[in-house]
Amino acid sequence: MIRSKLSPAVTEEALTVPRHVAIIMDGNGRWAAERNLPRAIGHRAGTDNVRAIIQACVECGVKVLTLYAFSTENWQRPYDEIEALFCILGDVIERECEELNREGVRIRHLGTLDNVPTNLADRIHRAVDLTATNERLMVNVAFNYGSQAEIVRAVQRIVAKGIAADDIDADVIASHLDTAGIPDPDLIIRTAGEMRLSNFLLWQAAYAEYWCTDVYWPDFDSDRFKQALREYGSRERRFGRVSAQGVNGA
Repeated sequence: MIRSKLSPAVTEEALTVPRHVAIIMDGNGRWAAERNLPRAIGHRAGTDNVRAIIQACVECGVKVLTLYAFSTENWQRPYDEIEALFCILGDVIERECEELNREGVRIRHLGTLDNVPTNLADRIHRAVDLTATNERLMVNVAFNYGSQAEIVRAVQRIVAKGIAADDIDADVIASHLDTAGIPDPDLIIRTAGEMRLSNFLLWQAAYAEYWCTDVYWPDFDSDRFKQALREYGSRERRFGRVSAQGVNGA
């Protein structure tokens, strides 16, 4: 069950809570390799970890969580690994969807389901439809997603509607992205020590804060998640403006 109250270690006063947190969940394979386990075991451990982070979002008041689950570039991985990933994701949807729905979690898919096995695509559609009216927490699953392809799709939609070039601005483009209607991410977390964007929310993350950790995703627990929120709360977000301290002569 997802607890609705803040844990004793975190209070509303202790956190400046980002409305939208996005996570690049990296390191499942390396986590497994260090334990002499198959990579599929690492992916299952990483997928099982999602529930703890969803719970932490509810406890801390985060309203939108976006998870980078499978990129358009991940199709280049070995077939056996892709097949295992799809099987794991299908199992998790089947196991968790009803409970998440009861807890008021809305699931939304970012990306396309092109080339995705029909049984998995059907499960994703069912989860999205079943939870469509929930409002407690929105969980966006970026699956078969790549930001460059998303921007191309947005342009194609704009052209198909016959919108004149002079009428196209940033708001028009944003309203035709997969994330239309969703606030841009305030904080993007990347696990496993990598320092790159990996084609994730390139448009939406223009002014997001980034927080990286060497911890592999299966070991990224709620305490580390709350540590990221605390560091986010200590930063000054200027959005291109002069620092408030600088304005005050500090």
